[in-house]
Amino acid sequence: MVARRAHNPKVSGSSPDPATTKSSIIYLIGLFFILKSMGKYFVYIIKSKEGFRYTGFTEDLEKRIKEHNNKELSFWTKRGTFWKLIYIEEYENKTEALKREKWLKSGVGRDFLKKNVRGY
Repeated sequence: MVARRAHNPKVSGSSPDPATTKSSIIYLIGLFFILKSMGKYFVYIIKSKEGFRYTGFTEDLEKRIKEHNNKELSFWTKRGTFWKLIYIEEYENKTEALKREKWLKSGVGRDFLKKNVRGY
């Protein structure tokens, strides 16, 4: 068994143990990827230059907006140009995001958006 000296920044000559620092970094990187994979879900509304609106949900909002503007993966948004984000909500899980997307597409949800979202 080897005794290790603890790092104390207030004591001169004390330095962090390289093995501890490396394992801490690996732990943080792993934690980052776990949290990223848990992700957030976004319900969003975009509006085209022509005035078309689209409601959807995604885990990667930036990527999804680019896909809409590049006319990829969405048959419905191919008819519009210059899609801009006009509304967004964030959810912890997919089930809640899908429920909210469905509600926003209902008559009651559209009335809510007309009253509360500028430019809807």
